[in-house]
Amino acid sequence: MPPEHAAGIATGPAAASAPLLIELFTEELPPKALRRLGKGFCAGIVAGLRDRGLADADAQADGFATPRRLAVRVAPVIAQAKDRSGEIKGPSVKVGLDAAGAPTQALLKWAERQGATAGSLTRASDGKQECFWYHSTVRGESLDAAIDAVIEQALAKLPIPRLMQYQLADGRTTVSFVRPAHGLVVLHGSRVLDASVLGLRAGRTTRGHRFQSDGPIEIADADGYEKALESRGRVLASFDARRARIDAMLRERAASLGASLGDEGQVATLLEEVTALVEWPAVYVGEFEREFLQVPQECLILTMRTNQKYFPLFDAGGRLLPKFLIVSNMAIDDPRFIVDGNERVVRPRLADARFFFEQDRKTRLADRVGRLASVVYHAKLGTQGERVERVRAIARDVATMLGADAALADRAALLAKTDLLTGMVGEFPELQGVMGAYYARHDGEPEAVARAIAEQYHPRFAGDSLPATETGTVLALADKLETLAGLFGIGQQPTGDKDPFALRRHALGVIRMLIEHRLELPLNALVDSAFRAFGDRVTHAHAELESFFHERLTGYLRDRGFAAQEIAAVVDQHPAQLALVPARLEAVREFSRLPEAEALAAANKRIVNILKKAGDGIGSALDRGLLAEPAERALADRIGELKPQVEARMAAADFTGAMTLMAQARDPVDRFFDDVMVMVDDERIRANRLALLSGLRHLMNQVADISKLSTA
Repeated sequence: MPPEHAAGIATGPAAASAPLLIELFTEELPPKALRRLGKGFCAGIVAGLRDRGLADADAQADGFATPRRLAVRVAPVIAQAKDRSGEIKGPSVKVGLDAAGAPTQALLKWAERQGATAGSLTRASDGKQECFWYHSTVRGESLDAAIDAVIEQALAKLPIPRLMQYQLADGRTTVSFVRPAHGLVVLHGSRVLDASVLGLRAGRTTRGHRFQSDGPIEIADADGYEKALESRGRVLASFDARRARIDAMLRERAASLGASLGDEGQVATLLEEVTALVEWPAVYVGEFEREFLQVPQECLILTMRTNQKYFPLFDAGGRLLPKFLIVSNMAIDDPRFIVDGNERVVRPRLADARFFFEQDRKTRLADRVGRLASVVYHAKLGTQGERVERVRAIARDVATMLGADAALADRAALLAKTDLLTGMVGEFPELQGVMGAYYARHDGEPEAVARAIAEQYHPRFAGDSLPATETGTVLALADKLETLAGLFGIGQQPTGDKDPFALRRHALGVIRMLIEHRLELPLNALVDSAFRAFGDRVTHAHAELESFFHERLTGYLRDRGFAAQEIAAVVDQHPAQLALVPARLEAVREFSRLPEAEALAAANKRIVNILKKAGDGIGSALDRGLLAEPAERALADRIGELKPQVEARMAAADFTGAMTLMAQARDPVDRFFDDVMVMVDDERIRANRLALLSGLRHLMNQVADISKLSTA
């Protein structure tokens, strides 16, 4: 509604209401997009009804999504929206009337646009001045008249990356949708609405399961939709209900075999996908030959989950069993045909994995290093071979800073990318690093090197585990730092929502390792090492990269429950040792609880403003001989007493103790500002008092900039 409209007021008697059901029956929808499509369709229909006054804010909506249908039921929905009255503001009286009190052309033209005359307008204040107003009544829209537009607008807003164009049965009309649509049900209660969308006319007939339905299904009324589909169509229409049933069946079947489903995150991801593939789920058990278990289980698991959508089974120790669970779209008494078919399909996949594993081990990783020089990493950053040399240099630096074994770190970095040249990783890129570790052990490399190769990409996503070994941590840091420095150095840093190289994830990984492993490595030294490894190849964007780290650090700390003021107090000082940031924040939190905290924070804020205005007029050092006022001498004495104590606490990383000591400065600080004028005419005294305040600020802000804590 334009801003000149006052809020509308519903008028007239309430219209009859009933649940509204809309179902679009289609060919198989994209599985990975099904949940989004279902939610989008539901949200779009609800928004369209509410915008037209056909459903209110309390209306309940149930969304349904299966491989062959999108549906929504909204209740209650009225058949006729109420009329809405409103006041439309026009020109001010000063503009609308001339000196003689006659309507001006501006007023007459505005009234004409509203379909009114100047005489039908009223005059009232808008809170600032007297204006002309037009009282309008907008006729409420009927559901029958609005339904086509409601559905079409909902379809237009669906998150569909690519539309299909297809012809209707008349052979002439072309329409576009994510998949061809073949049926439309629109019921208001038990009444079929005369809707027409995508070349389809609405009815009450839908179709159930492709193979197990009893035939066309008549939906008697909107409330009976799910029951009719389930009882006669063998379809579970609700995505969430279907997912829950599959989950329960999988766990029940696994438990009956004394097995488990493995990693819950991976199970949840696959469960979401298979839910989008079936309408009437059943779970069956398949098996494969035990000899395949000689292949690293990660390969077999990936094959089964990614390629076949099977759920591998594991024993109590997490070892893969030669069994898997199949989620089928057919619930039948004798599933041998289904099970046999799936076992026949998976066997060649497992055989391929075994072949790659056997072939890859015939060439040592060390013998593959030279071939990395022919693999392009990035057009502006050279080959994988050049990248390996940069990662080696950074890894040696990091290991030296940590006191770790630089030779092991160097060896791990040398071999880290060689598994990119193996057949297994070529087939399954997700296994890079994992396969390198297996092949390194086969080659007789030190276990620390093999573990580091496996851990080099960790953490790979939010909440992922960190490298568990020292050499693995060194390599993971070096790998991420090289990526960040290289891409920042060629101007490829993230912009807005775009982060094609996942640099935010890389930076967060570095932050997590430094903080959660308590690695006291200066951030600026790490960034220096990373850019130094590139030589003159890239721009050394130190400041930009360090600022990027601090931006990611802010988000990381917010997620850990720290307040924005607390974070700003610490992070805005650009701390070099990220490992100590949580301890600094805890100290800030404790300090904030002290009764002296607010007064000192406000004083600090005042000092910041005074020093900023003073510019170059601050004395280089405090001259005690120029301290004339008792209050400034008392403050200087207290600073002198506190300084060695605070510095001792800082040296011991006792940040809470350091900030607690600072609370003792409150009384002399308050007296100073009550009794002493800083900006006096005498330049020497003014500069000396500014030097005193500068020293105080430095002392108070060693842990954090407490001026950020002021609420004044």
